[in-house]
Amino acid sequence: MSQAANVLAHLKSGQPITALDSLKLFGCWRLSPRILELRQAGYRIRTRMVKTPTGKIVAEYQLAPDEE
Repeated sequence: MSQAANVLAHLKSGQPITALDSLKLFGCWRLSPRILELRQAGYRIRTRMVKTPTGKIVAEYQLAPDEE
């Protein structure tokens, strides 16, 4: 399964994903290009900036409710 397919399956399960999640789960070092691939394929993916426990701000991606 491709990295984009893994990310899509994760998003379809209703869970959000961050770059660190994608690295841990799928060995995907760069999540944003996979998100772009999915958006270009027609999936509506929301981006939200969240603060980690260490205080860093990172992008968190989630499927739009009508895509789940």
